[in-house]
Amino acid sequence: MSLSRLLPFPAVPSDAELVARARDEDRWAREALYRRHASYLLGMVTRMLGRRDDAEEVVQDAFVAAFAQLANLREPEALRGWLSQIAVNLVRRRLRKLKLLRLLGLDRGADDGILSELAAPALSSELRGELALIDRALAQLDSGLRIAWSLRHVEGMELAEVAQVCGCSLATVKRRLAAAEKAVQAHVGSSDASGPLSSRKGEDA
Repeated sequence: MSLSRLLPFPAVPSDAELVARARDEDRWAREALYRRHASYLLGMVTRMLGRRDDAEEVVQDAFVAAFAQLANLREPEALRGWLSQIAVNLVRRRLRKLKLLRLLGLDRGADDGILSELAAPALSSELRGELALIDRALAQLDSGLRIAWSLRHVEGMELAEVAQVCGCSLATVKRRLAAAEKAVQAHVGSSDASGPLSSRKGEDA
């Protein structure tokens, strides 16, 4: 038995401490990591996929994959970013699968996690309508463009963080964001864009 299992944790163990214990197949530590990060991942994935059921499956799969690869995690203190990378890779695959199902007419899922559905009840009908237009635009984007746009404009990540989570260069992220924003603006209309887009206009140059 590993000595780490016999040592007490501080009141609030860090991710690094939990990862060290989880690497030794400690079930409590793995459950603690899941409880700490699952909600964040679920929110992020739901907003990218637009479907709660699919998002829940992706998050479950992300944790299964992460626990199987814990030995490869070089910086345990950066666990959340690493989990996000794994989840984004799974989102990319899921989006491609959903696109294929739609083309074949086999998609029967409900888009219950789209931005317009997740908006606060008090949101004005005008802004809710704008979110619906954005949802429509995002649904037509390539998965790479959709993910980059969502991470930047919905999750509020910095450009460098988006690049890290997407596993690509900063230049690639900027190109994806420019292409995605052009497509979204075509649906929303640049003359009355507000909120989701206008607040960041020009930041990605």
